[in-house]
Amino acid sequence: MATYQEFIQQNEDRDGVRFSWNVWPSSRLEATRMVVPLSCLFTPMKERPDLPPVQYEPVLCSRPTCKAVLNPLCQVDYRAKLWACNFCFQRNQFPPAYAGISEGNQPAELMPQFSTIEYIVQRGPQTPLIFLYVVDICLEEEDLQALKESLQMSLSLLPPNALVGLITFGRMVQVHELSCEGISKSYVFRGTKDLSGKQIQEMLGLTKPAAPVQQGRPAQPQDRSISSRFLQPVHKIDMNLTDLLGELQRDPWPVPQGKRPLRSTGIALSIAVGLLEGTLPNTGARIMLFTGGPPTQGPGMVVGDELKTPIRSWHDIEKDNAKHLKKATKYYEALASRSAVNGHCIDIYACALDQTGLLEMKCCSNLTGGHIVMGDSFNTSLFKQTFQRVFTKDYNGEFRMAFGGELEVKTSRELKISGAIGPCVSLNAKGPCVSETELGLGGTSQWKICGINQFTTLGMYFEVVNQHNAPVPQGGRGAIQFITQYQHSSTQKRIRVTTIARNWADAQSQIQHIEAAFDQEAAAVLMARLGVFRAESEEGPDVLRWLDRQLIRLCQKFGQFHKDDPNSFRLSESFSLYPQFMFHLRRSPFLQVFNNSPDESSYYRHHFVRQDLTQSLIMIQPILYSYSFYGPPEPVLLDSSSILPDRILLMDTFFQLVIYHGETIAQWRKAGYQEMAEYENFKQLLQAPLDDAQEILQTRFPMPRYVDTEHGGSQARFLLSKVNPSQTHNNLYAWGQETGAPILTDDVSLQVFMDHLKKLAVSSAS
Repeated sequence: MATYQEFIQQNEDRDGVRFSWNVWPSSRLEATRMVVPLSCLFTPMKERPDLPPVQYEPVLCSRPTCKAVLNPLCQVDYRAKLWACNFCFQRNQFPPAYAGISEGNQPAELMPQFSTIEYIVQRGPQTPLIFLYVVDICLEEEDLQALKESLQMSLSLLPPNALVGLITFGRMVQVHELSCEGISKSYVFRGTKDLSGKQIQEMLGLTKPAAPVQQGRPAQPQDRSISSRFLQPVHKIDMNLTDLLGELQRDPWPVPQGKRPLRSTGIALSIAVGLLEGTLPNTGARIMLFTGGPPTQGPGMVVGDELKTPIRSWHDIEKDNAKHLKKATKYYEALASRSAVNGHCIDIYACALDQTGLLEMKCCSNLTGGHIVMGDSFNTSLFKQTFQRVFTKDYNGEFRMAFGGELEVKTSRELKISGAIGPCVSLNAKGPCVSETELGLGGTSQWKICGINQFTTLGMYFEVVNQHNAPVPQGGRGAIQFITQYQHSSTQKRIRVTTIARNWADAQSQIQHIEAAFDQEAAAVLMARLGVFRAESEEGPDVLRWLDRQLIRLCQKFGQFHKDDPNSFRLSESFSLYPQFMFHLRRSPFLQVFNNSPDESSYYRHHFVRQDLTQSLIMIQPILYSYSFYGPPEPVLLDSSSILPDRILLMDTFFQLVIYHGETIAQWRKAGYQEMAEYENFKQLLQAPLDDAQEILQTRFPMPRYVDTEHGGSQARFLLSKVNPSQTHNNLYAWGQETGAPILTDDVSLQVFMDHLKKLAVSSAS
């Protein structure tokens, strides 16, 4: 019998699913008493090199309200060629193509190892991918130059038949015609006047005179030649567009002293959405916005053009002093939902030293599954390499991006769906398996994810239906099916189906089974997602109090202790790490806005609610490796006691990679010992963390910020703010301890946090 750890790992590798509980409580009351909701992290596009897609359509259940897909959990009668749906128990005939099936000759979708299977369906015309560049030209000269070079480079990475378009904006917005030879021609829009999608299409000449629609015949799709003035296949206009990008000048409008340049980001995005909406709805498209500052005029403006009024801070937002905030957010939300309806995703690449309005614009990427990349300048390797990685390819040489995804979830009748948290929008599909209680985006069993890559992960939350007096009978299994339809980057339509099942258990008599099958890592990330989701609409302290209350309740339910005796408190192995995840989550930039601008907080939260389990855990509790002369590199506790003078530390927080040289090592490095032949081993020691960091820097998206610092260096703050402050200036001499580095902070340490937690968990009053 494999341990639960192995079982959890196998399921993640095969199906891209991690459940908080791997044995399910059999009634609703018991499920709520377990504190952490029955939920899972699901990665629809998990890379599976060993899973070749099958070239036929999936077989569906014939009941119109069910339509679940044939899967290994269905019961099959091979003689009568019938199968019973495991969700609604309908008996279905196999289609004629399945006439030859038998016990020994099963189709792939009935074999247990294909609990996840991918179908290629050949329906409808194939449309090429579309990339629409929306470029800010109010940049400094060298920034603009670097951005132009990155854009020219990206043309060579696109598939040759992809359609590409260009919109540039400053005070005015230019839509460039790409089909004219020898002359560059563009349509210019005023940056202050909001236009509806229809008006934009009329002005660009994209609407044909209405042809009479014949009764009973579907309206013809639009003629492609019309849209092609603005969107052209890369192989045709590679040279033209490269020249056009090379000739882009800075915005010619003079910027007076003490003013910001006028930037019409809002209108530029609106025109991009309108252009694609009119010509190519429901096709895979990316709108890629490159901006070097905040929108300063027209709809969607975030700050005025006077430099003496700074852009809003958290302090202004709390005091209700951010006068453009609500209006701008509403404007970008409307654009985002229009884009999401059409299956187009919006990426934002914001590079500037000050804020660029990500707080208001984040919904454009959050609702459509687009990327947000934040940097200091377009002229840094951080931006250039991250942008290159958008176009990385998988083991088949295909792009790691999928478009227009629709995720549908089906559950067996003992379960209902409460909601999802991730880069998606609700499709408002009501049905018998939709719960009244909403967690995240609820009230639906289908979501749209316009842009998906191999890491995109959704948090899915469920509830148990059965009442306490009529629990689910023992020995049964509950099942959930995830059906993801999407456009593959090769423009094929594909459907990926994942069907999973878990055992029910009675929470009274079999609590130890349920306890042993708790996945504390997944639970920590799923609870953190709920916390981050709440933080978007609630006050920070309220969210922390909610998390603390949940943690205390969990410890009361699953801890072993004598009443009122904190020293007797014990947590079993499957729960032992959970409190420290919560401790680090409370201090993380996802919930603490202190020391982060509103844009930074939006950026961190954006990545947290879409990454897979491993990356999310690194974000909550960074990893710390230690390098010393005493042995090979080893992971050490994220604690101030790990900061020793003769060690080099490498900390990975997902967003930053910090290499920290201890005091002695830093002095030796300053003295140049590594240059001397007899200190070859010291040179190798200095090199080892650099090599390991390089490995992470080469694969992660977005590329992390790289910090090389030493004891007493100003950037050591990156490390000191993350480690658990077990020694501070307050208790420095308490135990006569000499190791580690005291940290000047009034934050409580993990030890104090745990002592309080134990006290509250065992007290008879609470």
